[in-house]
Amino acid sequence: MNEALNAVTRQRMERTAEALRRNNMEAYLADDRAGAAALVKSLLQEGDTVSVGGSVSLDECGILELLRGGGYRFLDRYAPGLTREQQEELFRQSFFADAYLCSSNAVTENGELYNVDGNSNRVAAMTFGPKSVILVVGANKIVRDLEEAGRRVREIAAPANCKRLGCATPCAATGQCADCKGDGRICCTTVIHQKQRVKGRIKVILVAEPLGY
Repeated sequence: MNEALNAVTRQRMERTAEALRRNNMEAYLADDRAGAAALVKSLLQEGDTVSVGGSVSLDECGILELLRGGGYRFLDRYAPGLTREQQEELFRQSFFADAYLCSSNAVTENGELYNVDGNSNRVAAMTFGPKSVILVVGANKIVRDLEEAGRRVREIAAPANCKRLGCATPCAATGQCADCKGDGRICCTTVIHQKQRVKGRIKVILVAEPLGY
């Protein structure tokens, strides 16, 4: 990244991290994907039961590979051969995990987490259940406020995820939100974390690289 742009990005990350801390969430800064993976490893204990939400960012950082490498009881939703019923059972077991890893659709400079889900298992686990929630978030997902966060989901995250998942939605075909009402819609539940009552339960790793959608 260009040196000047990198400096501006870092300043924005630092402002956002401070805002997250004011909202009782822990915040960490990573220069790159390898640094994010190292931070995740430092926040886990050997033998922990760990689960994940659907996340391109975790995969891009090599974190899924880390969790599969041993040392943890990984509730792997992506394990080959799982039936839909088995996958849904893993979603329920995730509420009792020591650590739950995912990303966020957006993080505001006011220290708010903005997330939209289809099945809602990710936002549910972020909100209550697992002892620790660790988010890995690229700097591309930092936005000014909740209005910009909603626009980011409609214009970027939802269309890209629908294309990735093969959803039969208008946005998958056109790249534009049509506020669809069909069964394939993935924008079903919106959750905003403005404050974390249990101090430090939610940990946000901000990465100075673009990650995911």
